Amino acid sequence: MNDTRQPEDEQTNLWNGTAGHAWVENQAVIDAMFKPLENLLVEAVAEGSARRVLDVGCGTGSTTLAVARRLGAEGRCTGIDISEPMLAAARARAEQEGTPARFIRANAQLHTFEPASFDMIISRFGVMFFEDPVQAFANLRHAARSGARLLAIAWRSPSENPFMTTAERAAAPLLPNLPARKPDAPGQFAFADSNRVHRILEASGWAGIDIQPIDVTCTLPEKELVRYLSRFGLLGRVLQEVDEKTQAQVIQTVRAAFEPFVHGAEVRYTAACWKVEARSSASP
Repeated sequence: MNDTRQPEDEQTNLWNGTAGHAWVENQAVIDAMFKPLENLLVEAVAEGSARRVLDVGCGTGSTTLAVARRLGAEGRCTGIDISEPMLAAARARAEQEGTPARFIRANAQLHTFEPASFDMIISRFGVMFFEDPVQAFANLRHAARSGARLLAIAWRSPSENPFMTTAERAAAPLLPNLPARKPDAPGQFAFADSNRVHRILEASGWAGIDIQPIDVTCTLPEKELVRYLSRFGLLGRVLQEVDEKTQAQVIQTVRAAFEPFVHGAEVRYTAACWKVEARSSASP
């Protein structure tokens, strides 16, 4: 375990607070919902020759552990994240199932990696939160061997992901202080603009950049929907700060707005994402 102490910022506070704890408490539901994206990353690792893999923004470790299981004894997968609650859950899972994954608590933008120590870097929704993404991807390139592959999944625009914005849109009339999303700011949709992502990777020294749209069907049980919409995202944070009557009113209103996504006992939506690929060129 490597617990590198680095300056706290908004993202660190968020993921070590309400957001991180929400993921831990609901990790089984979230892991199942994003399983198709995890499978995409695991299959990409399996198809190549990578043996040392870094999982950026690994959270509670589902993808890290899946890759580690696929690599077997001849490989190693390391997860890095800033959230101690999520990493504690990841380590517990690894110990319970006996999977030899390694986890680092650190900011991948600033962490001092061993140079050229990974031959593949992956991420499932973990690369959109950097304060300085050019610095972050340059640091990741420093950690990558020459020719190493980068494969990251990131959200496309809010307009292409109505499931992810329904809660805040429905709640806005009832919560006038609900903060507005800031384009390009660290957060869920920071990589919505593929041209910006290309510029970030190019400026940080990556080569062979290829960014393709993918649409992936994700599901969760209908019985988990209220818990999901009331614990995650902007709404999940703001609901912690209002009275019980307002909470109940907001949840009722928002739940009704999700009805188009409900199909019997299942909630179903399309995750509109970018599949971001690049190769590490030799460091100067």
